[in-house]
Amino acid sequence: MDRIKRVLSRPNAKPYRTKHINDDQPYINENGHLDFGPGDIENPKNWSTTRRWYITVIAVLLVVNATFASSSPSGCLTGIEEEFNISAEVAALVISVFLLGYCFGPLFWAPLSEFFGRRWIFYISFTLYLAFNFLCAFANNFAALLIGRFITGTMASSPLSNAPGVLADIWGPVERGNAMALFSMMTFAGPALGPVISGFLELKKDWRWNFYVILWLAGITELLMFTIPETLPSKILVNKARRIRALKIPGYENVKAPVEDSDRTLWQLFKVALIRPWQLLVDPISFAVAVYLSVVYALLYMLFTIYPIIFQEKRGWNSGVGELPLIGTIIGAFIGGVAIFMVSSRDRKKLEAGHVGVAEDRLPVAMAGGIIFPITMFWFAWSGNYNEVHWIVPTLGGVFLSTSILLIFVAYLNYLTDTYLMYAASAVAANTVCRSAAGAAAPLFTSYMFDALGVGGGGSLIGGIAVLLAPIPFLFYKYGGAIRERSKFAPTPTKRPSNGEDVGNEKNGETAQPSPDRTTQDRTSISSESSSSMASMPASPREDTYHQEGYIQEGMGYGRVALPSDTRSHDAGQLGSEK
Repeated sequence: MDRIKRVLSRPNAKPYRTKHINDDQPYINENGHLDFGPGDIENPKNWSTTRRWYITVIAVLLVVNATFASSSPSGCLTGIEEEFNISAEVAALVISVFLLGYCFGPLFWAPLSEFFGRRWIFYISFTLYLAFNFLCAFANNFAALLIGRFITGTMASSPLSNAPGVLADIWGPVERGNAMALFSMMTFAGPALGPVISGFLELKKDWRWNFYVILWLAGITELLMFTIPETLPSKILVNKARRIRALKIPGYENVKAPVEDSDRTLWQLFKVALIRPWQLLVDPISFAVAVYLSVVYALLYMLFTIYPIIFQEKRGWNSGVGELPLIGTIIGAFIGGVAIFMVSSRDRKKLEAGHVGVAEDRLPVAMAGGIIFPITMFWFAWSGNYNEVHWIVPTLGGVFLSTSILLIFVAYLNYLTDTYLMYAASAVAANTVCRSAAGAAAPLFTSYMFDALGVGGGGSLIGGIAVLLAPIPFLFYKYGGAIRERSKFAPTPTKRPSNGEDVGNEKNGETAQPSPDRTTQDRTSISSESSSSMASMPASPREDTYHQEGYIQEGMGYGRVALPSDTRSHDAGQLGSEK
């Protein structure tokens, strides 16, 4: 019967049609606020498994739209060059300006989603994404195409930054691993499939058909998107409190959700989103991870230029067949996702057995990825440099290169989450901006670089940089604990994060101070997030902050630190952008 109730419940938190919701005795927490009671079917984590997987699939589909659109024009750049009479480097701007939208979008979509809820931000941003893709498809000059691409990139960054938050809303700490593994793999499928489809369209149609496909995919997704409910717990509680007040239940006429009794404003959330990421960027761990992931993310978008050089220019394949080896990167991402799933299952068993880990326990995956990365880069580049080498050899190199990229992204973004806990969203936001900027620049110099150095030389340069970066996870594994002890933002068992640098929590000109320490229940969180976002990689992990429960579910279940309630919640409302 309980399962039937969860299926029948209306998840949008408006007055329920079902008779199974009992508002006569609302659950009130220790702070006097409305909260989810044990087994509450209005709690997103208590919805039926079928409903939660349905929401997960649609959230991932929204991200696939964004990542597919980011790279798909790379397969039809020749047609764009010919129609607008521009150079190849200028034509590559259609990819770069889209990725620039990734830089700016998360900084305001994340605060808006925390203030107004997930659902309406998806509705508005994705509808605008669909609308401005018409501008791209029917652009009569190159300037209009660039404007359309920048706006669609900005709108597409909404699902990249907020979809990981949706998954964290609906899945519990232990269950989330499978959902995030799917998220990680599918965010790689989009950018890999885009050039393949547009390459074949280039042979038979023209470049505009690439945008017609984007419109068709977005149109179907738009219809499905309107079926997803609100998942943000704080927003659901606000709507529930309004409903109870309207019913005028004796003793509960003035009941409030936690967020209603706070003094947070949208401006405060924006201050956090716009200022704190740059404060965290200069923190040693955040800075090193940003450098590493920027290099990897730049390579990801360089591949969409490198593959045509290897398989079209050097081997003479056409624009359709020449993009097919990119499918190998999808296979590689699947292999990486399976590996992450296995690691996640192992970690779950450890946590269930009572193991208390630290943030650095996430780094062995990055160590493996860091070793595989340069090896497969040299393999891919030098086997692709010679036409005498069978095409399957560089293709296989690309398979395992993409596996290493996935492992590196998942491990480092999870490490950021576990290191900064309640500041994780700010850390990931800074990381997203840096790597998106690197990805935007990549298409502009890749052709020059490989023309000058050759495929082998250009790949060796990237591989050499990868060798220099490979020791970073090993160093953090050994010294990360000591570095976190000295960090202003990384909470550890011996210290709380500094509030002296706090942003967006000022009241009457003074920085809000935490209340006295209070023992709270440790919660664990298992995830294989890329947040991934490869191209979304966006993945973004987020801080699972629930005001009403007075604790933070620390990303991956590591680095667990009991913190005062006020300290935890003062950065609430900010999501990581993943991406």
